[in-house]
Amino acid sequence: MKTIIEPFRVKVVEPIKMTTRAEREKYLQEAAYNLFLLRAENVIIDLLTDSGTAAMSAAQWSASIRGDESYAGSPSFYRFEETVRDIFGFKHVVPAHQGRAAERILFSTMCRRGSVVPNNTHFDTTRANIEYLGAEAVDLPVPEFYQPAVIHPFKGNMDAQALIDLIERVGADRIPLVMLTVTNNSGGGQPVSMANIREVKSICARYWLPLYLDACRFAENACFIKLREPGYANQSVKEIAREMFSHADGCTMSAKKDGLANIGGFLCTNDDQLAQQEKDLLILTEGFPTYGGLAGRDLEAIAVGLEEVLHEDYLQYRFASIRYLGEHIASAGVPIVQPPGGHAIYIDAHAMLPHIPLNQYPGQALAIELYREAGIRSCEIGSVMHAEKDPVTGEEIPAPMELVRLAIPHRVYTQSHIDYVIEAILDVYERRDSIPGVRIVSQPKFLRHFTARFEPIEFVGGPGVSEGLTAEVVLPDGRADATREVLLS
Repeated sequence: MKTIIEPFRVKVVEPIKMTTRAEREKYLQEAAYNLFLLRAENVIIDLLTDSGTAAMSAAQWSASIRGDESYAGSPSFYRFEETVRDIFGFKHVVPAHQGRAAERILFSTMCRRGSVVPNNTHFDTTRANIEYLGAEAVDLPVPEFYQPAVIHPFKGNMDAQALIDLIERVGADRIPLVMLTVTNNSGGGQPVSMANIREVKSICARYWLPLYLDACRFAENACFIKLREPGYANQSVKEIAREMFSHADGCTMSAKKDGLANIGGFLCTNDDQLAQQEKDLLILTEGFPTYGGLAGRDLEAIAVGLEEVLHEDYLQYRFASIRYLGEHIASAGVPIVQPPGGHAIYIDAHAMLPHIPLNQYPGQALAIELYREAGIRSCEIGSVMHAEKDPVTGEEIPAPMELVRLAIPHRVYTQSHIDYVIEAILDVYERRDSIPGVRIVSQPKFLRHFTARFEPIEFVGGPGVSEGLTAEVVLPDGRADATREVLLS
């Protein structure tokens, strides 16, 4: 059949609060134009993240009821451990309440001040956990990664030669581990090929460096390998996933993504001594090693979810639904990261809103406008999240790309919801020249995109200000800010 349907039936429904544009403007002001600070009940379609937002299956809910809440040695842990070992293949499985907790334990154990951790691309919490320790997070993606419109089957790959150059430059003794994020979330949910995993592993072996996978979307990455990489078409997604992990020394995992659960994560390793150190830190901050800050019912739900996400009819449907959204808006001219990823569509906000200077955050501006237009909550992945400063001048360095991610939660929305999203995006696209930039009013030191406060900027005379000119900035309350230079890339 040409039509790919949802491979599930809806058993429980939740009402959506339909809001007006005037109400949404009020909610934006109350949230200081930060979509993380909106009340979820005031969001019509929530595409902020696919992390922990999945609809759990009847089998998961059934398994959660048998969850054993013993503090130590729960049978729920051993069912969870058995499933993880079966799919991932690692000797030690250390549960944690979510992926960033696993990252914190891993980096706290392996890194020190001055360490350097290469990755194809670090996501926000990964980078923050590394930098919090005084270490350096280095991104080494292939060149195609920074070209949103370019079609490449594995834009998530690491640049192998760049990895060798980095190791030679800083010294292997400063690099405690090398990471690969599968799929590569920061740049479009793009997959990493098996060939690249093998090549990176061979480099790590040459320099005696452990390789870790950030595996939160491992099933989607394995499915892309099956669909795009020669030699894998006849293998199951589970077999491909096992091969991916066979090249690694360990992994971190947020089970809130491809675990199809609402909470949970884990850390894996084959190193006995390292595992003991990680468990010692786990007891201090998360919980006993056989529950790791999770309830038994959540361990049960993860165990079932890890098996369900490998069902190939489900992955086929998920990829088709993501592609449906991407192709419809791209055919109308909306610039997106190509090809569509496995969990989200990423709009190239810089290409869509070229009149907004990079220091006025076009990604954040577009995300705000999508909510104002239709109550759709998305996520900026650009200079707000990037938050990098020049170490000498202290000036902010714009992100390589200004993206807006539309992450589709697992098993939550139907095609009609996606059609609504398409319609809203195209309406915003038609009046894109009128969208103003924003500026930051206040921000925390780390992970500023979660709690920073913004306000819109409106240039007198409208869009199209030329490079090098100055313009008066008018704030929402009508007062004029000091004249400032307009910076355009």
